[in-house]
Amino acid sequence: MKKIIVEFFKNIFPLLLGVFLIYYSYSNTSPEDRQEIFKSLKYADYRYVALSIFLAILSHLSRSYRWKYLLTPLGYKINFLNSVMSLLIGFLANLGVPRSGEFLRASSITLYEKVPFEKGFGTIITERIIDVIILSTCIVIGMSMNSYITIPKLSLKPLSILLFITISILVYFLYKLIKKSSLGYKISHFVLGLKKGVLSILSIPNKEKFIIHTLFIWIMYFLMIYVMKFSMPETFYLGFEAIFSAFVAGSIAISITNGGIGIYPLAIASIISQYGVSYESALAFGWIVWTSQTLMILTFGSLSFIFLPIFFHLLQMMFYQKLHI
Repeated sequence: MKKIIVEFFKNIFPLLLGVFLIYYSYSNTSPEDRQEIFKSLKYADYRYVALSIFLAILSHLSRSYRWKYLLTPLGYKINFLNSVMSLLIGFLANLGVPRSGEFLRASSITLYEKVPFEKGFGTIITERIIDVIILSTCIVIGMSMNSYITIPKLSLKPLSILLFITISILVYFLYKLIKKSSLGYKISHFVLGLKKGVLSILSIPNKEKFIIHTLFIWIMYFLMIYVMKFSMPETFYLGFEAIFSAFVAGSIAISITNGGIGIYPLAIASIISQYGVSYESALAFGWIVWTSQTLMILTFGSLSFIFLPIFFHLLQMMFYQKLHI
């Protein structure tokens, strides 16, 4: 029963929260407001929407290519198309079950590239750590510009510290206990592989290129929403601060729900509406950004699901043909 409750809050609750927020957003607007939102959606310049999607694709290609720098120190060189399709499949999975995409992405290269799961997953953890660092930096920059982004204050009570120390000690003794068993060996082997994957960043070749790709990915993320402002007359003249603040708020929204479902447009609207744009237009802007990017992931993620095994079998056939020539 306890496991069912945990799984519910991990997987189902974020999705239900997103659906509730969509309903909340809809119910809190009058028929006139909804008409204004639909009007903004109808007359938006979709050339800039297409440009935004193109920039998103560039960021995904760069992230896929950057992955090879983390896998190379581990002794693996994966096919670029396999890397791209594995990434898109992961993004698609995250729309349904939070963080499941990371597992599916690592599983894909285990199946099609023979990279041990724990090592591949370790490199993905490294990517996520880098993402958190950059997002945190963006939050600090956004707040320093006197934007409308706020984060809750955190306080560490003595009881919390004591609880953390107690849990750490229990985990340590539990590790010592199972280390001697066959299960302990398997866990140790998995943790060792995971550690190698995470620490692969310390020995990557071409560190400069890795950094360039990392910066490029996040610049594309920002430009995805920046160029979108030109799609609506109401947002056309928004400045850097407004768009950057909206970008940070949207990034936070995506990180805490299934692909930002429901909450992303609300987060964007709450920021944009503070810069002289009506709430209805700001909400329409948020929906345009979220819908276009989500449809792109749904389309290319689904195609990757179909074509990844086909592409793998084609490569195998080509390899066997070369052996027999």
